[in-house]
Amino acid sequence: MMFILHLSFYLALASAADVWENFKVTHGKSYTSAGEDSYRKQIFEQNLIYVEEHNQRFREGLVTFDLEMNKFGDMTSEEFVAHMTRPVQVRKAAKKTFAHYPDIERSDSVDWRSEGAVTPVKDQGMIGQSWCYSAVAPLEGIWFLKTGDLIDMSEQQLNDCVPPLEGTVERAYEYIKEAGGIDSDESYGKKSNECMFNPDGVVANVTGYVDIPEGDEVAQALAVHDAGPVSVLIDASHLSFQLYSSGIYYEPLCQDPPLLNHALTSVGYGSQAGTDYWILKNSWGTAWGEEGYIRVIRNKDNNCGVASWSCYPTV
Repeated sequence: MMFILHLSFYLALASAADVWENFKVTHGKSYTSAGEDSYRKQIFEQNLIYVEEHNQRFREGLVTFDLEMNKFGDMTSEEFVAHMTRPVQVRKAAKKTFAHYPDIERSDSVDWRSEGAVTPVKDQGMIGQSWCYSAVAPLEGIWFLKTGDLIDMSEQQLNDCVPPLEGTVERAYEYIKEAGGIDSDESYGKKSNECMFNPDGVVANVTGYVDIPEGDEVAQALAVHDAGPVSVLIDASHLSFQLYSSGIYYEPLCQDPPLLNHALTSVGYGSQAGTDYWILKNSWGTAWGEEGYIRVIRNKDNNCGVASWSCYPTV
């Protein structure tokens, strides 16, 4: 009943048509026909109801994160998964596995953004190539921690030069090592449908990568603390992830074992009111989530597989 009253009040402020038109203007939406516009409006209205129901539960303290009608608000879950995610391939046997140093004194929270080790959030567009961004962001951070230079490195080089069927974070690091380095974002340039790697534009290289034991959130936290930003995979197939706005994300509908289909970068971790969380950098622009980031619940049975497949480069 409270949800019905809230939604009625919301729609009383502006007609449903105005809400839809405002959404299109805000997110620069245009459609090829009146039929397509009508179809997208129906999806939008269904998603709006879902958001309002969820946010009512958030206001009542029943869930730990809220949702919003972001730029994905006119897409079904099936469309979103098809365009923005990609199931990962079978993980290769690790050449090197993370081993922590027990005598190091560690803090209860880490945020590499505050240390200057994280570049601005980027936007991958409407393609499921998150592995490129999840490979580059840890390298940018770890390179900074080694050299003091924070450089925007080229995801486009990985997209163009690594064969599509080989697209994983680990393969990206192998490619960078084989090629002799990665160009800066500025020196490589934009998409050209062919590999335009320029050895003169190299700004960093890798010696290899380190895998973190599967499903071990403690080891993952130690790696983030000791090494720097870390690449992670997650199940991003739920509408709650698609329309995430803020707070600590927890999705009980995630499977076990999880469907891993989206790559992000863990740039830290912390706790709020007794709930542990990961700080994950996404590649969907700053208008999504917490200015391009999502906090995902930590130490709760590896929810949505957040620690199932993680690694970081060595430099």
